[in-house]
Amino acid sequence: METELIQKFISPVHRLNESEWAAFSSIWQPFQCKRKTVLTTAGETERHLYFVVDGVQRAFYIGNDHHEATVVFTYPPSFSGVADSFLTQTPSMYFFETLTASKFLRTTYKQVEELMNEYPGIQKLILKITSFALKGVLARQIELQCFSAEEKFRTLLKRSPHLLQLIPHKYLASYLGMDATNFSKLMGSVRL
Repeated sequence: METELIQKFISPVHRLNESEWAAFSSIWQPFQCKRKTVLTTAGETERHLYFVVDGVQRAFYIGNDHHEATVVFTYPPSFSGVADSFLTQTPSMYFFETLTASKFLRTTYKQVEELMNEYPGIQKLILKITSFALKGVLARQIELQCFSAEEKFRTLLKRSPHLLQLIPHKYLASYLGMDATNFSKLMGSVRL
């Protein structure tokens, strides 16, 4: 079953005992949608935690000038959704959409909260996953503020070269904080 994908993903982060895993694995439901489906809109509170089984998604912000900024991409195997809104149960600043047809397992905030209250191991798992996500966000902040366009591009190629084939380049350019023309120039000139 697809919950085995979650178990394989979380085991290196934190092992749940049998009863914790039985409870955690029972809350996930299959969910799928077509490409370009907006799952969360800015201003809404994220009610679901997703685990990506197939497909590519992105979270993005739209500024007052209607400029889009891609914040993050998700793809299998990973958790997905608007994490800060989900964890705090406050309105999202971002949109969350599928870039391709996508298959997920998903659960609700209420289910996760109940399990965290009942099982200390599940609470520890969520804390560790959140900590690793924060570590990634802070590393990304350094990239955005301190790296040149070429350094950002090289970092993306080292970390996730497969994204060049999966994601439209305009979204990758937005993610790197550059315009599509500069991204195209880097595509033609930078080699690892």
